[in-house]
Amino acid sequence: MSRPLGTRAGQPLEATLERYSDAWSRHDVDAIVAMHTEDSVFENHTSGGVAVGRAGIRRLLEGVFATFPDLQFATRRAYFREDLAVLEWTATATHANPVTRGTRTFPPSGRKLSWDGMDVIPMRGGLVARKDVYADSISFLRQLGAIVP
Repeated sequence: MSRPLGTRAGQPLEATLERYSDAWSRHDVDAIVAMHTEDSVFENHTSGGVAVGRAGIRRLLEGVFATFPDLQFATRRAYFREDLAVLEWTATATHANPVTRGTRTFPPSGRKLSWDGMDVIPMRGGLVARKDVYADSISFLRQLGAIVP
């Protein structure tokens, strides 16, 4: 049995990350950004996207949600330790808009995409200090048509 670790105003870390995940599900950019520290770093190690600070994170999120307007995440497993969360997830989204990776742009296919990934989220003062995203890029790129199976 796990015990709640890390708190913000009396909230266990698990509850804080539940609110964070809920904001992602609602595509609530304001709520997501508000849960990051002023100097937070958001790095997607799959796409190469890096944003520093709340304004940069806002721009990154607006781009993600514009590309995938129906993007959703389902948490498969979550691990919590003092001010650190690791979330394993499955993302789903319709390829309804162009996706650019490197120098290539993939036109919309209309297909439903699904890929697995993991977030490593160190917290500071009850806020996200950093978010490192690692995703199954091979599966994602195959579904885009960038890689032939």
